Amino acid sequence: MSEQQGPLEQNQQEKTMSFIAMVILTGFFGGILWSGLAYIAYLFNFTNIRPNIILEPWALGDWKGQWLGTIISIIMIGIISIAAALLYYAVLRRFRSMWVGIGYGIVLFGLVFFILNPIFPGIRPFAELNRNTIITSICFYVLYGVFVGYSISYEENELRIRKKQEADVVA
Repeated sequence: MSEQQGPLEQNQQEKTMSFIAMVILTGFFGGILWSGLAYIAYLFNFTNIRPNIILEPWALGDWKGQWLGTIISIIMIGIISIAAALLYYAVLRRFRSMWVGIGYGIVLFGLVFFILNPIFPGIRPFAELNRNTIITSICFYVLYGVFVGYSISYEENELRIRKKQEADVVA
């Protein structure tokens, strides 16, 4: 009783997700990972900025400062991070250097702390922030930039190599 329901398992190739889907997942996971770690840094007094800061301009009530607000904030940062990952994909994905990701993280830090600062009343002006908060925040933004940037650039390079190998096989 040998039933064969299609090609043998060993002959099937693993289905890969689309590149854009990988970028979206990388952005979402990166936002959740690094904002979650930033919250832990806040708990250990490395920074005075909580992830809940993202809710201040839009949400009313005390709940935003409690555990529910923290969870929702981290998820919202993950969703916003998708846009940052898509921006990296659109503009910088062809660069294979870690330094590009570091630069991207620094640019994001500057965007949040200098340009978007007035939107978030819980973040004091840059000159009034203490040294630990500045250093910790820069480090998290740089780590986020490297995480997202290197993941996307690596996948872009692997895709380029696969296409070249397929073209060489056909030719």
